[in-house]
Amino acid sequence: MSDSLAVLKGDNNISLTVNGESISERVPVRRNLADFLRLDLGLTGTHVGCEHGVCGACTVRLDDKIVRSCLILAIQADGKRVDTIEGLSDDGHLEDLQAAFHARNGLQCGFCTPGILLTAAELIETHPDADREKIREFLSGNYCRCTGYHAIVDAIESVVHSRQKKRAI
Repeated sequence: MSDSLAVLKGDNNISLTVNGESISERVPVRRNLADFLRLDLGLTGTHVGCEHGVCGACTVRLDDKIVRSCLILAIQADGKRVDTIEGLSDDGHLEDLQAAFHARNGLQCGFCTPGILLTAAELIETHPDADREKIREFLSGNYCRCTGYHAIVDAIESVVHSRQKKRAI
């Protein structure tokens, strides 16, 4: 058996940084990143919905870009940095978004909320002047079956406006 085929069987060692902590683990080669985070590391804020990358519930940051962790193998994150809802919430990165979601009832069951918060944070960072249309377009890969999106868009728009005012000062 060739060396490349041998790598596809069994377990592999990976080293990565998760929420600022260095992690070295042995993982099954076919374990996706979402399951690694949930099952191996106990970070259950990353939800698994469709397992096809469509719903956005499994959204995490991989080297500062949002990705669908159900579509990425854990071994593909070897040597990279992963930030989950737990890490970004703990460091205050999402504080104003979380407060706006709460104030405007932008969450109900909460299943989609972690993925939407990470997506909203990237939107605001990459498009700090986003309008409602841009917000809706950016969120189009995140499904929410409870809210109808109006409250979510209101919450994100309020943070966009708040941060614009802070930049103007």
